[in-house]
Amino acid sequence: MRSPVHGRALIAALLVVVLVVVAGVVIVVTNALRTTPCDDVVLRSATPPPSTATSAPTFGAPAPGAPGPPPVGESGIVRRLRTALRGPSAAVFCDDAPDPFVLRVGGSYYAYSTNTAFANVPVLTAGGLFGTGKQGDALPQLPAWSQAGRNWAPSVLPVGDRFVMYYSTRVGGSDQVCLSVASGGDPNGPFVDTSTGPLACPAGTDAIDPSPFVDIDGRAYLLWRHGSEIVSQPLSADGLSLTGERRALLVPDQAWEGGVVEGPSMVDHEGRKYLFYSGNAWDSDRYAIGYAVCDTPQGPCAKQAGPWLASSPGAQGPGGQEFFTDRSGRLWMVLHAWIHGKVGYPDGRRNVFVVPVAFVGGVPQAG
Repeated sequence: MRSPVHGRALIAALLVVVLVVVAGVVIVVTNALRTTPCDDVVLRSATPPPSTATSAPTFGAPAPGAPGPPPVGESGIVRRLRTALRGPSAAVFCDDAPDPFVLRVGGSYYAYSTNTAFANVPVLTAGGLFGTGKQGDALPQLPAWSQAGRNWAPSVLPVGDRFVMYYSTRVGGSDQVCLSVASGGDPNGPFVDTSTGPLACPAGTDAIDPSPFVDIDGRAYLLWRHGSEIVSQPLSADGLSLTGERRALLVPDQAWEGGVVEGPSMVDHEGRKYLFYSGNAWDSDRYAIGYAVCDTPQGPCAKQAGPWLASSPGAQGPGGQEFFTDRSGRLWMVLHAWIHGKVGYPDGRRNVFVVPVAFVGGVPQAG
C-alpha cells in the first residue's frame, strides 16, 4: 500500500507538470497576441497590367483571406496562433535588419542582413517554441584585408552540400566598399572568408549589394552595383570566383531613381528574367523599387516605368528586396522599409517584411 507521503509527492509532481504546461501555453498565447508597430503595415504593388494602369504603386490593406508569410525568424506555433487570432501580417521582424536576404533550406528559413553593432552578418533563424527564433553572427571573423563596421547586403547561394556567402565589406585603411566571398557547411554559420583580397573592387568607387541568380540551365551568376551601374557576371562552379565577362545591365536614367540604382535581385518567370532593383537615397522616403525585363541574366534588359513599389503613409522607402520560394513553390519577396514616418537614423528602423509575388499577364504583382 502506498504511503500518504508518496501520494502527496505524486500529486505535487503532477501539479508542477500542470503548472509548467499552463505557463508554456500562457507564454505562447502572450507572444501570439503581442502587437508591434509593424502589424498594420501591408505592402502591395497596385500596378495593374499596362493596358489598365490607372494608379501609382502603393501599400494597401490585406486582401480578404490572404495567406501570411512563411515563418521567417518566428516559430511555426507562434505564427499560426498570431495568424488565427489577429490575421496575417507582412511583418516578420519589426526591428532594424536592412537589406534582408532569405534562404530556405527544406522547411527552415534563414534571414541575413546588413551588419549591426553586435554582428558582422546577422542571421535570424526560424525556431524556438516560445519566441521569435534566434539571432546569431553568420560571419564572426572578417578577412584580414577588410574592416568591420560596413558589411552590407549579404546573400547566400547553396552549392552542393555547401553554402557560399557574398557580401560587401570595407577595405581596411579606406572608406571603399568592395565585394568578398565566404563559405560554410551550415546556413547558420560560421561562414569562413579565406580571401586575401576583394572578389570585385572597382577603382575609385564601390562594389555593393551582391545577389546570386541561378538560371534554368543551372548556371549561376552574380549581380551587384558596380559604381553607378548594376552588372552581372558568371560564377565558377564552386561559386567562389567570378568567370567570363562582366556586363552592365542598368544605369540610373529615370527621374524617380535620383541617380541611383542598386540592390539588384533577379527571378525567372516563363523564361523571362525579371531584374528588380532599388533606386534613390536609401535614407529617404523617395527610396523605392523598380524592375526591368531581361532576355538573359547578362541582358539586354528593358526597364519598365517606375517605381513599381513606393512609399505610402504606412511605410516609407521600401527597398533592399530579394526573392525566395516556400515549400509549395510560391514566390515571396523580402524587403525592408521605414514605418509611420520615422525615416532615417537614429529614430527610424528598417523593418523586415515578406509579401507574395505573382505574375499577371507578364507583370509582377506584390501583395
